[in-house]
Amino acid sequence: MFFAFAAIPLPQNNCFYFSERIQVIDLEGFKMTTIQDITHFLEQLAPLTYQESYDNAGLIVGDAQQTVTNILISLDVTEAVVEEAVAKNCNLIVAHHPIVFKGLKKLNGRNYVERTVIKAIKNDVTIYAIHTNLDNVTGGVNDKIAERLGLQRVKILAPKSDILLKLVSFAPVADAPKVLEALHDAGAGQIGNYDRCSFSVEGDGTFRPNDKANPYIGSANAIETVREQRFEVIFPAYLQTKVLNALKNAHPYEEVAYYVSALQNQYQEVGAGAIGDLETPLLAAEFLAMLKQAMNLNVIKHTALVKERVQKVAVCGGAGGFLLADAIRSGADVFVTADYKYHEYFDADGRIIICDIGHYESEVFTKELLQQYISRKFVNFAPILSETNTNPVSYYI
Repeated sequence: MFFAFAAIPLPQNNCFYFSERIQVIDLEGFKMTTIQDITHFLEQLAPLTYQESYDNAGLIVGDAQQTVTNILISLDVTEAVVEEAVAKNCNLIVAHHPIVFKGLKKLNGRNYVERTVIKAIKNDVTIYAIHTNLDNVTGGVNDKIAERLGLQRVKILAPKSDILLKLVSFAPVADAPKVLEALHDAGAGQIGNYDRCSFSVEGDGTFRPNDKANPYIGSANAIETVREQRFEVIFPAYLQTKVLNALKNAHPYEEVAYYVSALQNQYQEVGAGAIGDLETPLLAAEFLAMLKQAMNLNVIKHTALVKERVQKVAVCGGAGGFLLADAIRSGADVFVTADYKYHEYFDADGRIIICDIGHYESEVFTKELLQQYISRKFVNFAPILSETNTNPVSYYI
């Protein structure tokens, strides 16, 4: 067991002494948490392959093999955030927004991006960004907004297509359950709230081994007919290597017959925005008041209140104007997002209420989301929420 107390190292016997607990704990064989452990976990929650093409999520600065002292969680990374990390003995900053979007050709401190990177390197502070990949997954940024607003029956507003694959393979009937189990353990067969999904049918497989073969069934130069089970599973494309390795490792045959095909299906677990329902409809003005309180807002920019009552609400953290058509098509009464330009408000066209709550304000609670995820997985330290206000926009009220 590991207790999160200040400790005095005792190198003589490889132990730590915890004065408040009056207890000595032998750390022989205890595996310290590395930055790579944290980032690997985060990339299971929000795979990097789900980030948008313009994005730069992932490890920005630092050595993934370092042992984690503690984690500072922030929406953005600035010089002040790095200074806060150093002051709080955090050598890993997990941020939503990447500090580097474009390639850096020089590091001479000419702007805040270069100065921030230099400060992080000098102080051995690693910076990791989990951006549009966290926007695009169930349980991510938009689900956090939906939770703040008390939305029910939440689902992705605009699911992505062309990211699912289907695997078809064949195995002797007696061996098929073991192979399917390995595929499911590798992540295949997950459909929404259901896992271990597959389809199987029996048939006859034929083959003839040559002199160099080492067949599991049959003998060289003889045609063999085997009662086999054909099975198929679907999985996200980023898992292809893992799934195929599981198939080959679990399959009894020397040569495994299989084929993989791309699907155009929408993947309900990955996509932009979210939509859900209020448990009880609210008058439009009541909804604005609730929204202001729930998201801790100073101001809401909105279009005309063309809906008398609000029940179905679409949300998108950050700049979500590209989802307006999806929000209207889904029957949403209100679309909560940020970064709308003047002429874009006209696109509401009397069919929906647009609420622009500000970019920072729409995503700041992502810090809480990340803290919850990391704390549940890694119980040997407590990630710290940054107290630095990185919002570049101020309001005179």
